[in-house]
Amino acid sequence: MGTLRVPDVVPSPDQDSERLKKAFDGFGTDEEAIIWVLGHRNASQRRTIKDRYQQLYNQSLIDHLYSELSGDFGNAVILWTQDPPERDAKLANDVLKTKKKGIKHLQVIVEIACASSPHHLMAVRQAYCSLFDCSLEEDIVSTVTPPLRKLLVGLVSSYRYDKELVDVMVAESEAATLHEAIKSKQLDHDQLVIRNSIIGLGTDEDSLTRAIVTRAEIDTMKIRGEYNNMYNSSLDTAVIDDTSGDYKNFLMTLLGARM
Repeated sequence: MGTLRVPDVVPSPDQDSERLKKAFDGFGTDEEAIIWVLGHRNASQRRTIKDRYQQLYNQSLIDHLYSELSGDFGNAVILWTQDPPERDAKLANDVLKTKKKGIKHLQVIVEIACASSPHHLMAVRQAYCSLFDCSLEEDIVSTVTPPLRKLLVGLVSSYRYDKELVDVMVAESEAATLHEAIKSKQLDHDQLVIRNSIIGLGTDEDSLTRAIVTRAEIDTMKIRGEYNNMYNSSLDTAVIDDTSGDYKNFLMTLLGARM
């Protein structure tokens, strides 16, 4: 079960679009309004808002978010607002375009392949072809060296059994990802973290953002429990302690906090 909280009475897409437009207009940006609207809408509702925003203002909501927001907060909101298959296709493409690719780089593709339902993975592959005029498998073959190439092609092209056992494994994996992201953030000056940043690995905030944004509608409730069992600490407390400002508020909203 996910931790996203959608209100019992949801404003119309027109009302949500108007509130977002007001958040962008005037002096400064109303980040709180953006969090309140987008952080309490599911994927279908966000898609409808994007469509309606384009119709009402002849502007792309995603483009407007890019121009108004920045940093970890902007990255998290934009990832969340994108259609999930397109978001994951772009995440995979970003990794494959990286010149130096190690196992930690390619973990993104493993997450997409193993932490997705078979139907979502199929949608990601279709979105990838549409966006980049090439299949995900072809790009893996052309950019990744053996033996990882064979492993990744097998993962993204397979059709998995989609039952509870897989969900438990995913929850444990995501809990570990979150723990390492937060733990590493506390060791920013460690030589290993600096070296990883130099060779192009995603920042710790990138991992934290991706883990929460991509799972908030799916199984963050289970991940929260696994995190507590594995590390004897609260995921919510860890996020609060190691993030700040609008970024913290947005992640906590996706984790179901009443901000």
